[in-house]
Amino acid sequence: MLYCACAEAVFAQTATSSSAFDRLDVLLKNIETLSADVVQLILESDGGVLEESKIKMLLKKPDGFYWETLTPFPELIVTNGRTLWNYQPDLEQVVIESWDSSRSELAAQLLSGNIESLDGDYMIRGITAMESEHQEFELTPRAAENVYQLISINFMRDELESIYLNSKNGQQTVWRFENVIRNRAIADAQFQFVPPVNIEIIENDYAQ
Repeated sequence: MLYCACAEAVFAQTATSSSAFDRLDVLLKNIETLSADVVQLILESDGGVLEESKIKMLLKKPDGFYWETLTPFPELIVTNGRTLWNYQPDLEQVVIESWDSSRSELAAQLLSGNIESLDGDYMIRGITAMESEHQEFELTPRAAENVYQLISINFMRDELESIYLNSKNGQQTVWRFENVIRNRAIADAQFQFVPPVNIEIIENDYAQ
């Protein structure tokens, strides 16, 4: 009898995981392009805000990603899937590298739609009922060396609402997505960067 109960529990857990995988897969694959204003909050363990940043984000599958921090410390990270530019206007420099998706911004990795890769790295669990307007998914790392303890992705009526990151070092980060526009045409030129004149250009193992 104990064996049967355990088997049923394993089956129920597998079914739940599979259902969450399928639901998240649909939501991510429905995103071909995305533009949004992002409010990034760095939180203390008691929930107090250590830092608030305002960010402009553009995403275009398969590889276009634009992440511009506007305040308080301006910085731009942009890639066309071949080249990565990291522009720091305060330092008057841009670092140019060959694109490496494994080192890309976590937001790009999570929103890329490559759910198989996510499922390989994280256990995916649906927190809310399928019929709920609010869809929340918890991602728990499979590898002990992962820097994150927990990631939560939230949608409201199929639109991305927020991503919560809980790091093992105790730092908590919230990305809140506002003015979201999904699947509007975005020109490829948005994912190219032309360095301003008179700034330092650092090329790290860069090949065109």
